[in-house]
Amino acid sequence: MNLSVAFFIKNTILGIGLAMDAFSVSLANGLNEPKMKKPKMCGVAGIFATFQFAMPMIGWICVSTIARLFSVFEKFIPWIALILLGYIGGKMLYEGIKNKGAEEEKPGVGLKGLLVQGIATSIDALSVGFTISRYSCMEALLACLLIGTVTFIICFAGLIIGKKAGTKLAGKAGILGGIILIAIGLEICFYR
Repeated sequence: MNLSVAFFIKNTILGIGLAMDAFSVSLANGLNEPKMKKPKMCGVAGIFATFQFAMPMIGWICVSTIARLFSVFEKFIPWIALILLGYIGGKMLYEGIKNKGAEEEKPGVGLKGLLVQGIATSIDALSVGFTISRYSCMEALLACLLIGTVTFIICFAGLIIGKKAGTKLAGKAGILGGIILIAIGLEICFYR
């Protein structure tokens, strides 16, 4: 096992790059639910971190075992992310427009929605399995753990920022959050 400083730096930077979509979605979730409590914030960041940990590991396993099948699936990844984020973002946008005048307390994204967001923002991380394919199982596990940890920290920060902005934006937060999610889906699909 080759655990040099370069290994940790490389995988931390990889984690930062992979976490950007999840950060944006966390920002949107914070905008949509400005009164989110810390335990839920930890849960939301934890879901994103778990998916960002699992997807590269699944990609590594696929590359190590069934690489030909995975390469066929890879071209569909951006479209799957677009559909999932477009659905969640469209729903947030619709509810934001529908409830534009209402100042009532609206519920945040539920577990089902968070799982869909987690899959949508991490599905492109499957391809990281190609990047870490030369790693041993323990090195791949450690790299994915670093990616997940970085994602947790970045998503938690995104929730904090989103909550602060959401309090100031009040009724427009759901609309803005929906637009952000749809834009992320389009960016994943057409600009990567």
